[in-house]
Amino acid sequence: MRYAASEKLEIIRLIEESHLSARLTLAKLGIPRTTFYRWYDRYLQRCEAGLQDQSPRPKHVWNVTAPLLPQPTLLDCSSLMPVAPSSTAAIHPAC
Repeated sequence: MRYAASEKLEIIRLIEESHLSARLTLAKLGIPRTTFYRWYDRYLQRCEAGLQDQSPRPKHVWNVTAPLLPQPTLLDCSSLMPVAPSSTAAIHPAC
């Protein structure tokens, strides 16, 4: 069940002002302690703004593939290198 920010704040104040322990109060309300303490941590860090609903989308996805990078092209460098006449004859025999 989702709670509005105002309900979360009311629950936090109820827990703070209750004469019972937080564990017993949360048990009576049917709210898991981990949920309450997650709300409470966000409330302590960002006040009431921390209690607003957040996007359920994950911030990081483990199986995202990297964008395709352009593949380097192979250059024909044979024309750039000086070649001795004897090695040219071995590579290109006369017809």
